[in-house]
Amino acid sequence: MTNLSSPLVSTGNAGLDAILGGGLPANRLYLLEGAPGSGKTTLSLQFLLEGARRGERALYITLSETYDELAVVAASHGWDIKAFDVFELESAADVLGGGTEQSILHPWEMELGETIRLIQQEVERVKPSRIVFDSLSEMRLLAQDSLRYRRQVLALKQFFGRRNATVILVDDMTGGEKGADAHLHSLCHGVITLERLTLDFGAARRRLQVQKLRGVDFVAGYHDLAIRKGGLEIWPRLTASSHHSPFNGEPTPSGVAALDRLLGGGPLRGTCTLVTGPAGTGKTTIALQYIDAACRRGERCTIYEFDERIGTLMARAKAFNLDLDKHIEDGLLVIEQIDPAELSPGEFSWRVRQQVAERRAGMIVIDSLNGYLAAMPQEQHLILQMHELLSYLSQQGLVTFLINPQSGLLGSMATNLNISYVADAVLLLRFFEAEGRIRKAISVLKNRGGMHEDCIRELRIDSQGLRVGDSLSQFKGVLTGTPEYIGAASPLLESRDDDRRGG
Repeated sequence: MTNLSSPLVSTGNAGLDAILGGGLPANRLYLLEGAPGSGKTTLSLQFLLEGARRGERALYITLSETYDELAVVAASHGWDIKAFDVFELESAADVLGGGTEQSILHPWEMELGETIRLIQQEVERVKPSRIVFDSLSEMRLLAQDSLRYRRQVLALKQFFGRRNATVILVDDMTGGEKGADAHLHSLCHGVITLERLTLDFGAARRRLQVQKLRGVDFVAGYHDLAIRKGGLEIWPRLTASSHHSPFNGEPTPSGVAALDRLLGGGPLRGTCTLVTGPAGTGKTTIALQYIDAACRRGERCTIYEFDERIGTLMARAKAFNLDLDKHIEDGLLVIEQIDPAELSPGEFSWRVRQQVAERRAGMIVIDSLNGYLAAMPQEQHLILQMHELLSYLSQQGLVTFLINPQSGLLGSMATNLNISYVADAVLLLRFFEAEGRIRKAISVLKNRGGMHEDCIRELRIDSQGLRVGDSLSQFKGVLTGTPEYIGAASPLLESRDDDRRGG
C-alpha cells in the first residue's frame, strides 16, 4: 500500500493536470465515467502514453474494444498503441474455450471468475505502473448480480493496491444501478466524470467534472473540453481571484480629445467599458478608435469578432482613416473571427487568457455580447461567466470594451442582456432626428473610475473620422429619438461634403 504522501502522476493532459493541481496521486484507484462518445477512451490513451513517454510500463485491459479498434482511435490522433501493452478479452469463448458446458455452476459464474484470474495473471506478467481497465459495464454483465459485481470491484481494488500501480477504471454508465454507482464512487480514490451535451444547433458540447479526489484541493465545477486531433483539449474553469497582478490605473486616450473628455481622459486601465446602442450608431468604430490609438502607442490589442466579418471590419476602418492592416503587420493587433456555434464559453475564456499571458495584450474588444450569448448553451450562466472573465481582465490591468447592440432605432430601445452593472463605464449611443436628418448622440451614463461629463453630445462618423460635437443643450428629448429644438442657431456638426453642397 502507498503512504499518505503519494507523488503526483501526470495524466498526460495539461488542462486536466491544472484542474487536479498537478496530476493524480500515484498508486491509487480512480474512476473515469461518462456516456459513450464523451472522450473516455481518448483520455485513457493519453494517460498511458504519458507513462510510456516517461519510461513506465503501461497496460490497457479492454473487455469492450478490440486491439484493432483501439489502434484506429489512437491513429486518428497520431498515436501508436505499441508504446504500451494491450490485453483484450473479446468474448467469453476466448476466455473459457469449450469449458462452458457444465451443470454445477452457472456459466456467468465461471466467466467472471476466469476473466478476473486472467487479468491478474497479465498484471503479474507485465508489472505495469499505469493501468486502464475498460470497461466496468462488461464486468456488470458477467456478474449478473449487483452484490457479486461489487465484491469483484473491491477484490480488484485490493489486488491493484498491492502492486504500486495507478489504475483508472472506465465506466460508460450503461446498465448500472444508482446504488451500485454510489458504492463504486466510495471505493475509488477519485472520480472524474465526462459529459456530452447535444444542443439544438451547432456542435456537441463536452465538459468534465472532478466529483471527488481525496486529499487534493482541485478546481471544482464543470470545465469545457473538446476532442481534437492530438487528444482532449480541456479548458479549466476561470477563477479570477487566483490571477491578480498589480497595475497602474491610468487613463487610456483615444486620440480624439472631445471623446476623451467624456470619460475624464479615457477609460482607466483595469476597467471595462460597455458601448451600447442600436445598430449603426458607431459602437464598433468607437472601440476601433481606442484600438488604433493603443497600437500607435505600441500596445498589443485583440479584437474578438462574433458578428461582423473581418474583411468588412477592415474595409470600414480604412474608410474612417484607421489603418488596422499596419497594426496587424507589426504584430500589435490580432483579430479573431469567432463562430458561436462551434465555440464553448470555456474555450473562449481560455483564448482570452492566452492573449493576456502569451502576448501581454493590453486592450481587448468583444464584439458583440449578442454573439457571446449565442455561444452559451445555458443563458442563465452568461452573467456569471462574463463577470468572472471581466474580473480576470481587470485584475490583469487590461482595458476591455464590450459592444452591446440594442433593438430598435428611435425612442425606447431594449437589449437581450442586462449586463451594464458589470461594466465600470457605460457609453450610450442614440439616433435622433433633427432638421430632416438622422443624427447620432453620445453620452456617458456612468464611470466608476472617476469624473465624467453628464451632457449629451452629437457624434459624427464620416470620412473625417470620428468627431464629438458640442453639447446638445438647445434640444430637449434627444434620447427619445424625436427631440424638440429650442435654440436660435444650429449647433450641429456638418461634414465637408455637406459644406460643399451648401448643406
